[in-house]
Amino acid sequence: MSHQTPAPADESPLTAEEYAAVHAAVSSGAGRRIDGRPWTLNSLFEAWQDLVEEVEEGYGWCAPELDNDLWCRTALAKVWRLLPPRVRTIRQPELDELDARFRTATIPWPDRDENPHQPWELRIPRILETEPAEGRLRGWPMGWGMLPFPKPDEVEVVE
Repeated sequence: MSHQTPAPADESPLTAEEYAAVHAAVSSGAGRRIDGRPWTLNSLFEAWQDLVEEVEEGYGWCAPELDNDLWCRTALAKVWRLLPPRVRTIRQPELDELDARFRTATIPWPDRDENPHQPWELRIPRILETEPAEGRLRGWPMGWGMLPFPKPDEVEVVE
């Protein structure tokens, strides 16, 4: 089953009740994909990992698209509180690692306090990929100029 969470070697396998609770949590917190397929806990983690890797390598989309792409992390937050405690304990190290990697690959908005409940929000990738000769607005590549501040020096724009 794709919604199953693998158990670490030192843990007993999840019970049928725990698997059912995971499925119910993901169904209520994440719903279905655009093509109608249900999300699973593993697929939400995969989406978050894919986005983290993309941001680490250089994010090539615009600011509104990043906001949209962060949906997977927001969905994980909604699902997380509904998961059985043992599943949260098992998966917490993986989530913490991905969150830490995202924080390292991004910077916070200047002069804004971090949202303690959703710290992945209001962050900017350190590396933005762009097309050659693409215009700039206050140092930002196309699709980022709507941010209410000039491009911070910590953000590198690469072609």
